[in-house]
Amino acid sequence: MLLVVGGHSRNIGKTSVAAGLIRALPQARWTAVKITQFGHGVCAAEGAACDCTIDPAHPYALTEETRPSRTDSGRFLAAGAARSWWLRTAGGELGHAMPALRRILDTSANAILESNRVLQFLAPDLYVVVLDFAVADMKDSTRLYFDRADAFVLIDRGAERPPWGGIPARWLESKPQFRVTPQDYVHPDLIQLVAGRLGPSGQAAAGNTSRNRVPVSGSD
Repeated sequence: MLLVVGGHSRNIGKTSVAAGLIRALPQARWTAVKITQFGHGVCAAEGAACDCTIDPAHPYALTEETRPSRTDSGRFLAAGAARSWWLRTAGGELGHAMPALRRILDTSANAILESNRVLQFLAPDLYVVVLDFAVADMKDSTRLYFDRADAFVLIDRGAERPPWGGIPARWLESKPQFRVTPQDYVHPDLIQLVAGRLGPSGQAAAGNTSRNRVPVSGSD
């Protein structure tokens, strides 16, 4: 099974949702990948200069975590992931890393990726989008793939209406919505949804073989 967790802005709880699902479904023995893109010296995850930039001569960097830590990919190991990786690319350069990422996915029964842009290259079994109506920022990548979401996690900080223009209400209303607090990022019904796709043994349910398909639409 391939599960992708995306979100419309930085620091709204994407890693907490992914880690919560890993912790709730340990039988899946998840391979987790945090994908970070940067540009002009600014990190897409942190919104400021950081150490995720790489040698300009190399289009990406891929590091496997070896121990739990407070980093996002380290948190995946702490939550119980079997393996965890941190993939860094420059903005718009994710395609260079796809052969290496596919090799990881090919050896993983169940994988969870934190990214939006990866949908340009992969068609996941589930795409879960984290939304916070109190945050007005909307990534271009989220707009591009918003209609492909299978479910939404709504972080409840008191705002009741989405602040973004150009997002049809039907895109939200036609999909399952799981409202959670910032202290408890994973709704029991979301766990049930993912567990149903995994099947009783913790493996991907029969017929879920989409991880290497290229989507029919969308571009970076």
